[in-house]
Amino acid sequence: MNLTPTVARRRAVALALFVTFLWSTSWVLIRFGLDDAGLSPLVFAGVRYVVAAALLVAWVAARRGPRTLAIGDRRTLWALLGLGVILYAATQGAQFVAIANQPAATTSLVLASTPLVVSLLALVTLGEPVSTRQRVAALAVIAGAALYFAGDLGATPVGTAAAVVCLLANAAAALLGRGVNRAGRLPADVITAVSMSAGAVVLLGVGIAVEGVPSLGARAVAVIAWLAVVNTALAYALWNVALRQLTATEASALNTAMVIQIPLLAWLFLGEGLGPPEIAGILVVAAGVFGMRERQRR
Repeated sequence: MNLTPTVARRRAVALALFVTFLWSTSWVLIRFGLDDAGLSPLVFAGVRYVVAAALLVAWVAARRGPRTLAIGDRRTLWALLGLGVILYAATQGAQFVAIANQPAATTSLVLASTPLVVSLLALVTLGEPVSTRQRVAALAVIAGAALYFAGDLGATPVGTAAAVVCLLANAAAALLGRGVNRAGRLPADVITAVSMSAGAVVLLGVGIAVEGVPSLGARAVAVIAWLAVVNTALAYALWNVALRQLTATEASALNTAMVIQIPLLAWLFLGEGLGPPEIAGILVVAAGVFGMRERQRR
């Protein structure tokens, strides 16, 4: 069935928002896995991404052919391995540790300032200028964070430190990923499949070394399977379908919805209360993040 451009774009927007909702529910499911299923954070993250990476590799191989996963250039291979270690092993491992030690909304707000850190690092390392709009948006992010942190957060030293590590690793991965994608040698899904596989193996290996071999009950298996199959592999595929109709600017703006979705889901399902300072802070940060990302994508 052929759709008109307007209908196709509306469906793409709805699909993208659904994917951001899936990604936001991951924060609640991670907490369930940590608290109810008794999983340790690093092993939990490692198993999730090993399963998801296996699914993505199978999907890419079936869609493009097994040879597309062969990386002949050694320099490209090392870049993908480095991207995987930073983006999945460091970022996701730190994120799981942060969620295990403090409220999800607090960690989410720390990570929402990733575009600000990326802009500053891009200015220093890549010489990319910071526009007036980005400066105003950055001030909004800082002001919103100040409002939020004025409330009762339940933040912990370990959780905050892990969130900061996650923030810095995420920003570094954004710059490295920009360089890898800008080279144009590999399709985006191949880059994701290879880098995720490398990062997931490292993350699981470190997790087992630090936390031991996990004992997975039925509840733990169910949570991991849902996160790997639905919230990672399927969500990634749906996001790529939506990007066929959306510009990068539109996709980035829709992704900002997670800044609001995560605190709301944490309030509904995890009992993390939100007072007026927290709500005001989240809204101001969301506006700032939207402004920075929209300008970056342009």
